[in-house]
Amino acid sequence: MESTGTVGRPGDGARPEPLGDPRLRRLIVGQALAAVVDALFIVWLTLYVLKLADPGLATGLVLVAVALPRAVLLPPAGVLVDRLGPARVVAVAAWLRVAVLLSLGVLVAFAAPSLTTVAVLGGLLGAADAAYFPAALALLPAVVPTAKLARVNGLVQGAESVGDLVGPAVAAGCIAAVGFTATLGGITALAAAAAVALGTLVRAVRRSGESTAEGASPGSVRALGAGRGYAGRDPPVRGMLAAVGLINIAVVGPVLVGGAVLAEQRLGGAGSLGVLLSGFGAGALAGSLAAGWRPPARRGRTVVGGVAAIGAGTAGLAAVTQVAAATAVVSLIGLGSGFLGVVVVATLQERVPERLLGRVLSLLVLATVAFDPFSYVLAGALLPYGTTPLFLLCGTAVLACAALLATSPAIRSLR
Repeated sequence: MESTGTVGRPGDGARPEPLGDPRLRRLIVGQALAAVVDALFIVWLTLYVLKLADPGLATGLVLVAVALPRAVLLPPAGVLVDRLGPARVVAVAAWLRVAVLLSLGVLVAFAAPSLTTVAVLGGLLGAADAAYFPAALALLPAVVPTAKLARVNGLVQGAESVGDLVGPAVAAGCIAAVGFTATLGGITALAAAAAVALGTLVRAVRRSGESTAEGASPGSVRALGAGRGYAGRDPPVRGMLAAVGLINIAVVGPVLVGGAVLAEQRLGGAGSLGVLLSGFGAGALAGSLAAGWRPPARRGRTVVGGVAAIGAGTAGLAAVTQVAAATAVVSLIGLGSGFLGVVVVATLQERVPERLLGRVLSLLVLATVAFDPFSYVLAGALLPYGTTPLFLLCGTAVLACAALLATSPAIRSLR
């Protein structure tokens, strides 16, 4: 019979080799499958909406319908994680994903769903994501000894990078080979497998104590403010969250939108964009695995170095004129992003009190998803002046952020 644990940080000596813990294996498999589902489904959804309507406002509205509930519901979802425990929230969110995908699959197979119906179901998926993401991050310290958090985060985030790297090609290839219905069926089956693996952790990981969110409802001002208050008072947490938010504003849109223009104008055509994005994915995978395999002894310097690498890579795109050079520079951005992501998540999991962990991690997820629209707007506003000013300005902003982090004693002292 499996031993049970608590959601507090397990002792490093509890198990000599955490990857031998069956709970941990199920956690890694479940979260890896969920990451692959995310990567496959967003491509499926985009292509299916394009089938229903011409590219334009309708396509954008459906994608916004997925993203908006996710961003709005993340803070109260963090409170829910702290109240109910991450294992329960992960399981419910995972099965909600399955239910929504199954409903969409039935409609696609036997009816002709309207764009409104697809948007509503997409919104439900976004709501499930809002609960799943912070809960999945908060669940790791319940199973993983503190000394191994970086390693397991590297494996999980590496799986996400693999999904991002191969997901578009796999999803598009499956749709071309077997059609939308069968492809969505396969995605739903993977989501169900993830839900089964994660659902087994509800009993295996027991909560130590009752509600930890000050007895407040998920949407109360007091409960929501507690997480933000802690993040604002703790200098390293505040600095890391600010850096993640700035990177997503200054890098996501410029690399995607500006990268497409760069590929068309300097790198031989739009097809070069796929090479650039593959380079980013490969760099992110390498960074995640490297950070997990050999966690840095001085995390503060690593955070500064990761932010600086992302900024230098973004600025460097201003000077590239060949595909090979551009791919190398984008790979540097991916490498910094992957390494930084593992270090930041592991540091928060270790540092933040258990009673606030869900809420603080929900802020981290919010910083990674909520600013994407602003980043696209920023890229669109600067592109009329050319890709060189776009990349230089955005890269310089991230480098300035790295310089500010380097001046913080609290950041420098992180280990």
